[in-house]
Amino acid sequence: MTPANLADTVLSAARAVFETRGLDVALLPVTTTVERPRNPEHGDYASNLALQLGKKAGVAPRELAAALAEELGRRDGISAVEIAGPGFLNIRLDTASLGAIAGLVVETGSAYGRNTALAGEKVNLEFVSANPTGPIHLGHTRWAAVGDSLRRVLSAAGAEVTSEYYINDAGAQVERFARSLFAAANGEPAPEDGYVGDYITEIARTITDADPALIGQPAEVALPVFQERGYELMLAEIRESLERFGVYFDVWFSEQTLHNGGAVEHALDELRKQGHIFEEGGAIWLRTTDFTDDKDRVLIRSNGEKTYFAADAAYYINKRERGFDRCIYLLGADHHGYIGRLKAIAACAGDDPKKNIEILIGQLVNLVRAGQPVRLSKRAGNIITLDELVEAVGADAARYSLARSSTDSTLTLDIEEITKNSSDNPVFYVQYAHARICSLLRNAEEKKVSRGEKYDPALLSHERERNLLKTLGEFPGVVATAAELREPHRIAVYLEERVATDYHRFYDACQVLPKGDEPVSEFAQSRLWLAEATRTVLANGLDLLGVSAPERM
Repeated sequence: MTPANLADTVLSAARAVFETRGLDVALLPVTTTVERPRNPEHGDYASNLALQLGKKAGVAPRELAAALAEELGRRDGISAVEIAGPGFLNIRLDTASLGAIAGLVVETGSAYGRNTALAGEKVNLEFVSANPTGPIHLGHTRWAAVGDSLRRVLSAAGAEVTSEYYINDAGAQVERFARSLFAAANGEPAPEDGYVGDYITEIARTITDADPALIGQPAEVALPVFQERGYELMLAEIRESLERFGVYFDVWFSEQTLHNGGAVEHALDELRKQGHIFEEGGAIWLRTTDFTDDKDRVLIRSNGEKTYFAADAAYYINKRERGFDRCIYLLGADHHGYIGRLKAIAACAGDDPKKNIEILIGQLVNLVRAGQPVRLSKRAGNIITLDELVEAVGADAARYSLARSSTDSTLTLDIEEITKNSSDNPVFYVQYAHARICSLLRNAEEKKVSRGEKYDPALLSHERERNLLKTLGEFPGVVATAAELREPHRIAVYLEERVATDYHRFYDACQVLPKGDEPVSEFAQSRLWLAEATRTVLANGLDLLGVSAPERM
């Protein structure tokens, strides 16, 4: 019996009690939850439903708890129910009911943990979206890891998710990029506001190797070529870097198409219909202060030039017209000011800014080696790139380390720590637990100890077995909460602090396979099911983080 199954049982028992006592069943919640007590001696799970409903129903909470305890005592799988304090219910499951979790996990396989909490919701998830003027750097890399994990978690919770990369290919930064390439191709210093680094020289050389006649050409002739070809090469490099990191986007959306396809003009028409457009000083404005923005925003300047904000508005409206119920933006630490203005766009478009749009801000990443800052990149000048990070620590260690912490705080990664083959290294600790189980299963095969098609769940009665079973049963709830709160790091915390730790404790306390000439224990088969269930949860959890589950280490 999983926590979700038990919660349903508690709610069903409450309905039976209400009906028997003639209480108003409309007071019952649609769902309820159970939690594991901090002290295992208090039971396997606890419910505060009687406390929630007692006063509303006109019944003393402890009296309602007593009635619920009596009703629950008649339900299959529950061995005892005790009342604590003013009306808490401490529930104990019988051994077979709890042991059945192992079978459920194994039989569900790769689908275990998936749920329908967000079923029917169509989500656009935009992340990374680095300008195509340089390699993906460390800050972008954090969002690549977190964003892709969030995509996986939202999908596991039943949402239909489209991952999207917004290509900032319109505006001054692309022109500066072209001038930087032009200067490098002609052996000139980079423009004062241009881009520097060996990658500029490399791209310029690739362009001129394909078209040597560009060297020495006037700027007005060569710049458009450098801009178009440089953009293509840089974007291809960004895509390849991300894919080596295991991040694939469903949509690569060009900002330029908003301007070329009339999307900006269309957005202005839609906003004008909502009554939030006004003209002042020859410019066209959006009255975002109607919706808590700190100032109104210019859409089109008095000289007819469209602003970045106009593109932002057009992009949001475009997403909504593509049928997305919720648009989630993952932005860097320097984008706090975007929260108010983007939410104001949604409100001005007639949407609910609390429902249709979300803006998540990620903090910076620092890279150190043995506590000392890592020197800057030779290739990219003043940044550390995604490719360099992966080369230094590997994709698994990089992804796990970047995704395992809340994005609310600055993250410091120590290269030596995250590549260490010891239990002090979180990614190694979790992956080793999976590899250790795979080794156990191989040893079982060599000893001809079969897991078989069924097992006796009542044999899984050891305290360490019960703890591990309860932990495995929590996985679907952990996934649902991570999706609801947009916090994929909860998966990593659960794998580290609960699954891997509880498995290692179980393995150290409960012998699975015979040693030497010992006969096969009656517990072996059931414990192999438990081991396979743990392996499944570890593999499924690591997959949600985009990290491999190795069979050997």
